[in-house]
Amino acid sequence: MIPLFEQFPALKVNLPYVSLCELPTPIQKLNRMGEKMGLDQLYVKRDDLTGKIYGGNKVRKLEFILGDALRKGAEEILTFGFAGSNHALATAVYAKHLGLKSISMLLPQHCAHYVRRNLLASQYCEVELHQHRNKLLLSLATMVQLLRHRLKKGKVPYFIPPGGSSPLGIIGFVNAAFELKRQILQKEIPEPDLIYVGLGSAGTAVGLMIGLKTLKMKTRVIPIRIIDKKFIDKTTVIKRYLETNSFLHSMDPSFPKSELSADDFEIRDEFLGNGYAQFTKQGIDAIKHMEETEGIKLDGTYTGKTAAALIDDAHKQKQNMKDKVILFWNTLNSRDFSDSIQNIDYHQLPGMFHQYFEKEVQPLDRR
Repeated sequence: MIPLFEQFPALKVNLPYVSLCELPTPIQKLNRMGEKMGLDQLYVKRDDLTGKIYGGNKVRKLEFILGDALRKGAEEILTFGFAGSNHALATAVYAKHLGLKSISMLLPQHCAHYVRRNLLASQYCEVELHQHRNKLLLSLATMVQLLRHRLKKGKVPYFIPPGGSSPLGIIGFVNAAFELKRQILQKEIPEPDLIYVGLGSAGTAVGLMIGLKTLKMKTRVIPIRIIDKKFIDKTTVIKRYLETNSFLHSMDPSFPKSELSADDFEIRDEFLGNGYAQFTKQGIDAIKHMEETEGIKLDGTYTGKTAAALIDDAHKQKQNMKDKVILFWNTLNSRDFSDSIQNIDYHQLPGMFHQYFEKEVQPLDRR
């Protein structure tokens, strides 16, 4: 049983849930990297290993979201992202595992090798793929999709917001904080002072914040922006915190209500570079540093920029950070699915996606 349900049994009764993850994910001390950075206690939470089929942070959210889809008798799932969306792919992978069909409504992004891999994997999962130039056109196309399904099948697909960051999805990371607390009690790691995590749709950071505050832990979450401010800002983070906390309290009145103010956290903007999925030199250097010292792979969109922030802070705040317990939360999938896509021709994809295979990847992408 997951630790959140152990501590709040009414949530087990009232919340939808399907087991998809292999939990707890390991915590690993980064001795070589920590030594090079002058940090005595640097750790990583290996959420790249959440699932056997496909890992990363999205799978924790999908345990609750797809549990709800199954409870409601859904046959199709509709979700959103950019062309190389890890969330859209994770949704497709686990929806297929549960016998559900996926529809991905996508926006364009800068070309990268991982975009190609994710699109081919989506084809393998038999996803219905759509791409539109901007948010307005995507919204209109989504309404058309919903109407088409209503007329054809009598019901609309189950709707999952970008990143799976609904109150249900965010609960996956409330549980992650409870999982971390258990690992602290088992002496796998001292209680962290800081957790570095990427901030995209904000579900990972918000869930951790709720869990840590509920458990009265001293740990502070450091969210590193990987997406433009027009998508996520402090107001949105606070709103998602309050909505999720209220939802948990409604499902189990013994779950304590708590508040989050703008003073409780700082969104770090300076490592975004030119925008979402545009790789930065700092991010690429951080990727190389992590792989050379610890053999752990990161990516240029999320985890590389998050690691860049951690490395920069360690250099600029050496005396302040030297003795702190620091946890890097690895949100990237590290499961290899190359065998599944090696024989897929990109021409099988809708024509709007061929551009990602026919033009060069961005200059900093070496993978």
